[in-house]
Amino acid sequence: MDNTRLNSLLERFAARDRLALARLITLVENRAAVVSTVMERIYSRVGHAYIIGVTGAPGAGKSTLVNRLIAKYRAQRKEVGVLAIDPSSPFSGGAVLGDRVRMTDHYRDSGVYIRSLSTRGSHGGLSRAAREVVKLLDAFGFDIIIIETVGVGQTELSVMDLADTTVVVTVPEGGDGVQVMKAGLNEIADLFVVNKADREGADRVKAELELGVHLGRQDAGWLPPVVLTQAAADQGIDALMAAIARHAEYVAADRSPERERERRTREFVEVLSAEMEERAARAVKSGGVNGVVSEVRAGSLNPYTAARRVIEDRKALGELLAEGSAVTAQRD
Repeated sequence: MDNTRLNSLLERFAARDRLALARLITLVENRAAVVSTVMERIYSRVGHAYIIGVTGAPGAGKSTLVNRLIAKYRAQRKEVGVLAIDPSSPFSGGAVLGDRVRMTDHYRDSGVYIRSLSTRGSHGGLSRAAREVVKLLDAFGFDIIIIETVGVGQTELSVMDLADTTVVVTVPEGGDGVQVMKAGLNEIADLFVVNKADREGADRVKAELELGVHLGRQDAGWLPPVVLTQAAADQGIDALMAAIARHAEYVAADRSPERERERRTREFVEVLSAEMEERAARAVKSGGVNGVVSEVRAGSLNPYTAARRVIEDRKALGELLAEGSAVTAQRD
């Protein structure tokens, strides 16, 4: 994509053109070479949205719960962006789109934007693109961003870095409270929801979760509350909204300069690592460092020695990264 087209796209994005937003998200999903430039250009406008992560086991009713939250926030005249992290299709690698199908109530609402994103096999049900898509939604001007993840156990920990408030959804069946604690989700939860609370065992699971919170977080400043809901019947959602609001107040009061510095440093390392990996992959695919790659492919050079050879040759490394930056810029 040339600079003229990119500038036009970013101008339309700044004017809140939803087609431009969709196009930029697609570029992020496809890992286009211009993504880093896009992020640089929009970064000054991020940091205004409140981000809610919703996670938990499949079948817990997360999508129905999110659907209710959207309606409640819209009643408060807040604009809502939803990122549904879907299981990858085994055939295309794309998102299955199930979450968007279940949120049809809001399709025609101009104050709601719903986008599915494939996990592409990444840990925690979050692809590398998720963080950048959230930033695009933030910069576009949404007040609330809800991330619904696929719910795959311990790897769900990665949602913690994206969300201001993480909601872990459970159900009464199968000793779910104990399973949540075993999976480590109690470590990232800011709020617990026992959904489908009309079913037998809801009070028991609530008690298990509350006990787990008090045993595991005795020194914590925030003890996650446990909220009973019946999302399908629109019951308990107001209590959940109130709990999210209380946590938002706690987060605002508990912000520290040191924690913000650590967060920015961690983000820098993640962005730098991802950018170098993607540039190297593009350059290798296009024939960069061809001699080294040929030896690796032939089996005469092991990958570790090959990587060290490239890294320790500053000129070769610089050329590799520069080539990786330019290769697909011409194709986008």
